[in-house]
Amino acid sequence: MRQSTALLPQTQVRLTEMSFPFNRVHIHRTRLAFIHLDNLLHFAKIDRDGKLDGFIAAYLPDQVILLLLRRGELISAVSFTEGGRAVVPIARALRDMREEVERGELAYCDATFEQVAWMYASCAAPAKRRLVDDREPTKLFPVLFHELFTGVLEFISNGRVSYFRFQDGKFVNGYYCGKPEALAVPQYIESLFQPAPDGTRPVINAAVFPPTTEIPEQASPAMIETYRDIFWKVAQAAEKEMPGEGMKRAYKIRDGLTAAHPPLPVLGTPLDREPAPLVTTADQLNGALGEWTQKLLSELEIVLPGIASTVLKEATKDQRFMLQKSGFFTRLPWQIKW
Repeated sequence: MRQSTALLPQTQVRLTEMSFPFNRVHIHRTRLAFIHLDNLLHFAKIDRDGKLDGFIAAYLPDQVILLLLRRGELISAVSFTEGGRAVVPIARALRDMREEVERGELAYCDATFEQVAWMYASCAAPAKRRLVDDREPTKLFPVLFHELFTGVLEFISNGRVSYFRFQDGKFVNGYYCGKPEALAVPQYIESLFQPAPDGTRPVINAAVFPPTTEIPEQASPAMIETYRDIFWKVAQAAEKEMPGEGMKRAYKIRDGLTAAHPPLPVLGTPLDREPAPLVTTADQLNGALGEWTQKLLSELEIVLPGIASTVLKEATKDQRFMLQKSGFFTRLPWQIKW
């Protein structure tokens, strides 16, 4: 298989060579074609041995995708490409992996959740590059000390990614790729600058970003599709009650709320079309669909008093338990008797 030549932006770090710290490897890097992705995600979610914090790294021809896990649940995804880093929709990440099953590779590891959160943070906000003199590596940490730097330093040496956290310039803790247990941190850092036996100096890159301890959990692709289905059931019910007018109002309200609720254009994409990729949380979905539903049915009530509860019950009856659990109905003024 041809190795990708894609580079991390503004660096000479090859994406295919990137590797990350871990506590334990469940699946060493291997061909995606050998892995049943759905079974792997199912294992991580339900099996006692899989309910761990960690990540699945997918090495595709032009990007590296990290599926981030909390207690085995897939909660978010990030991507490294030649164009930059970004948090990406889970659905798009899984689609890209499936499309490159013949050329991609995968590794599955567990790691502390703090590290997983830092991996997310390095892509959620722009990581600021720091110049490193690989001939005088001892300068890096004193500079951070004198700056009273607070944050996380991401340090990459020949593709090995390590993380170092500082508070007011003082080193606090970190996670290190490939560090032997017996090796002290200062000696490990020095090893990252050591040339190869042939004298070739390592490819070095450093960047900093604010630390975080949490990762906003993305709404699952299944949840997004369910909310799209409910959107259209409500819209179609409105059209049935107000022929020629209900659907127009549904679109008008959707467009008017888009600035406040970015998920609405996706929820309002007709079911026979492919929606745009969406990074959103369950609360954001609830807020978007809830306010749109309330405004549309309130307008319906003016013309047909009492119709809102009937429409809402009919449109949501198949998914009422999921919607009750998510708190969707508490956002609406109507009481429904099931």
